[in-house]
Amino acid sequence: MIRFLSLAAVLIASPALAQEPPGPPGAPASAFPDPDRPVAEIIAPLWASEAERDAIDEVGQVIRLMDIRPGQTVADIGAGSGYYTVRLAERVGPEGHVFAEDVTPLYLAGLERRVRKAKLAQVTVVRGEPHDPRLPAASLDAAVLVHMYHEIAQPFGLLHNLAAMMKPGGRVGIVDADTIPSRHGTPLPLLRCELAVMGYHEIGVTVLHGGSGYLAVFEAPAIAARPEPATVRSCPDTVTRAAPKGR
Repeated sequence: MIRFLSLAAVLIASPALAQEPPGPPGAPASAFPDPDRPVAEIIAPLWASEAERDAIDEVGQVIRLMDIRPGQTVADIGAGSGYYTVRLAERVGPEGHVFAEDVTPLYLAGLERRVRKAKLAQVTVVRGEPHDPRLPAASLDAAVLVHMYHEIAQPFGLLHNLAAMMKPGGRVGIVDADTIPSRHGTPLPLLRCELAVMGYHEIGVTVLHGGSGYLAVFEAPAIAARPEPATVRSCPDTVTRAAPKGR
């Protein structure tokens, strides 16, 4: 059973240092159709306790399956508490870089404090937009979206804009539960449909050990291969209704 941790007093409100996104704005959300499915609420910055996730080597599984290596540039999209951010920073090392992106000011403030305390010079905290991470063009070897895809109100815009930030052959890994959005997951048929609509090529799907969901890895399309926003069509809601109900 998924447990969502209370914010409690973990994140004391303070301004995030990263006010100006490092990348230019991409296509506006209004250029794309709304998804024909529910969108889950953002309710917590952490999916489960860090000790529980470390015990099943969640990040290690993702790093190995995505072949994230020292010296690479990686984005943690929807970074929340920074659980993945600090572990990705350790993996890419001082010669690599991690963009910790989120859209919630309270989470960004907590990210800033965590990055400062850990002295992670290779991490940049970024305030993006719900449909646009606002990261530098062609800068990313990989991007991870962990237990948050079901919370994206405009997935087509985000995927369109994210593709411009990926290097050629860049990999996007999505970790989520294989259940309907109202249960805080994304059914695999729906995920595959929305990524395919936006020109992403599926590399593979793995069920992660320890009950943390699946990892679906896609190769981002080249900028020239992205569909024009006006041609994008939502995946039918029948894909969501046919999904497993979850536990």
